[in-house]
Amino acid sequence: MKLNYKIIFHFFGLLLLFNGGFMLLAALMSYAYNDNATFNITLSGISVIVIGLIFMIITKNHEKEMSKREGYIVVTFGWIIMALSGTLPYVLTDSIPSFTNAFFETISGYTTTGSTILNDIESLPEGILFWRSLTHWIGGMGIIVLAIAILPLLGIGGMQLFAAEAPGPSADKLHPRITDTAKRLWLIYFGYTAAETILLQVAGMTFFDAINHSMCTLSTGGFSTKNASLAYWNNEPVIQYIVILFMFLAGTNFVLSYFAFKGRVQKIIQDEEFKLYFRFIFIFTVVASLIIYFRADLTLSSITHPMVWGEAESALRHALFQVLAIVTTTGFVTADFTLWTPFLTVFFFGLMFLGGSAGSTSGGVKVVRHLLMIRNGFIEFKRTLHPNAILPVRYNKKSINEKIVFNILAFFILYMLSFIIGALVFSMLGLDFKSAIGVAASSLGNVGPALGDFGPVNNFYDMPAIGKWWASFLMLIGRLELFTVLILLTPFFWRNR
Repeated sequence: MKLNYKIIFHFFGLLLLFNGGFMLLAALMSYAYNDNATFNITLSGISVIVIGLIFMIITKNHEKEMSKREGYIVVTFGWIIMALSGTLPYVLTDSIPSFTNAFFETISGYTTTGSTILNDIESLPEGILFWRSLTHWIGGMGIIVLAIAILPLLGIGGMQLFAAEAPGPSADKLHPRITDTAKRLWLIYFGYTAAETILLQVAGMTFFDAINHSMCTLSTGGFSTKNASLAYWNNEPVIQYIVILFMFLAGTNFVLSYFAFKGRVQKIIQDEEFKLYFRFIFIFTVVASLIIYFRADLTLSSITHPMVWGEAESALRHALFQVLAIVTTTGFVTADFTLWTPFLTVFFFGLMFLGGSAGSTSGGVKVVRHLLMIRNGFIEFKRTLHPNAILPVRYNKKSINEKIVFNILAFFILYMLSFIIGALVFSMLGLDFKSAIGVAASSLGNVGPALGDFGPVNNFYDMPAIGKWWASFLMLIGRLELFTVLILLTPFFWRNR
């Protein structure tokens, strides 16, 4: 069956319209703050909208049906097109004149990785900082999910797109109609963003800082308006506790939030992934906070407003903050955790492979995959003793289809193989061992801060240009959960049937 290129490019046009519209929103912010970047951001938005309109007009007579293959193409290349067009505000305002750097910053935004090449974030125009945060917010739940909410207007079914883009091993539906599902997800997403913005303002942030950090928290992105990230507010614990709360929520399955708002709390309490996610956070925080508390002699980084060592509240807060920031792949920092003893450096490196819940905006492997792999491992021991017994893997009191278990095992093998190859390529480009494995794990898991030369208080400016493109590729396959992108690299995908 031949690919329906018209519907593919029609959808690309729709994505460009969205992207251009958000650029105009950034232009409004630029105008409000009179930052001298309004014209160029507006020009970027209009240019992207015009290109999108041309795509849609040329392909208006397309067939309405979209196959699974076309869905994968739209998701992968749609993300790339969003990133390519998203570089315009940076380049035209001369905020990031290098195209390689601009693309790296943009793909880091859309994939909600949060790695940056910027040396002085606070010197950028407000409109550009807002656009930077918007790329996180758009990518957080997925521009694809946003777009399929209005696909009925175009007469296009969106189930294929949702299956390809929805985070996690499965896409729980809140409502039989996929478009209604997308609308509910975005309503929760928008509501959380608005709530955090208000709370951060009440706690002492300016409106501009509050809305930017809210967008970057709910998307589990990690871009900040300050060079020191959340360490800028180390003397204001309430602000950090608010961010902690919303990082936790962003790392949970958004379907559970929907159940909570419907009063179905029992569904949350019974959810095995949520319980394990909560336990992980609790145990990891206790371990980190005890080390911080009892090691008051630890060397501090020169980050702004260093944390107060030896105080129980400070130790608990910074441990909880950094554990959540890494597990949920948000990537905010309150201090340089790579200086918190070698044990904690390895500890946080390991957390980069965990990830948040399926159905959240987090990157990484996801808690449910770890849960099912562990259970399958224990069942294999039982099968060794009882080879004729029927022992299914269970999740939430239901038997899991073997195909799902095989898919999860294949995903994990592919994930680790991608990490190893990723680290090898970085080492070939001259990165030392610690930096190479740190950047590979961080990029693939969409975490943000890495290790070595690219740790929490550093940036990626000095990385070789080829390394930035390789990191961008790892961010993309990590955000779209490997299969969606890598299947396009197989020859059989492109064969007409």
